[in-house]
Amino acid sequence: MTGGNRGIGLAIATAFLAQGDRVAVTYRSSVDGLPEGLFPVQCDVTDAAAVDAAFTAVEQELGPVQVLVSNAGITDDGLLMRMSEESFTSVVDANLTAAYRVAKRASRAMLKARGGRMIFVSSVVGLTGSAGQVNYAASKSGLVGLARSVARELGSRGITANVVAPGFVDTDMTRALPDARRAEILGQVPLGRYAGVEEIAAAVTWLGSDGAGYVTGAVIPVDGGLGMGH
Repeated sequence: MTGGNRGIGLAIATAFLAQGDRVAVTYRSSVDGLPEGLFPVQCDVTDAAAVDAAFTAVEQELGPVQVLVSNAGITDDGLLMRMSEESFTSVVDANLTAAYRVAKRASRAMLKARGGRMIFVSSVVGLTGSAGQVNYAASKSGLVGLARSVARELGSRGITANVVAPGFVDTDMTRALPDARRAEILGQVPLGRYAGVEEIAAAVTWLGSDGAGYVTGAVIPVDGGLGMGH
């Protein structure tokens, strides 16, 4: 999986590992504190050659990728009138074009095996929009179109493609928000709390399981009801 060395990504990787799967995670600069058993691979997902090299390393160490989790992503928030073109394109490249890169590379082995799972980690923001996040929301919304197109294109080969759309999650980033902002956010969430990273991981591992074999092209919100109706 991409972006598996911290936060939601690490929780997902750990959940797959706990159920006995062999798990590789990509990282850009640091892998300090990774649980034993994960196979770390350095990879810049904005570089197609680096993506290919990372897959080759994983295939040599663990075998063909059967479940792909595309999770790596960045933010660079700002109001539309002040957002530079570089800010927009860099976020789309890291969050959306990178998902295309890893899906394309993963499809090789999945097509040969006539089966596989692709899971793309989006965001409630991709469905509802968010002021100051034109770039991020566009990239996360784009994952839905990408996944559903993959689902239609590769479904006859037993390959599923789905999206998980987390809402506000209890991470270091949200804990650092001012109390007033945290209260404002919670006021919008019907369940009145943040998600735990393990709750996002549970949805992703289920989509990667045999039990989800007839689920494809779905967008599964794990957002406490924040985005319902979208």
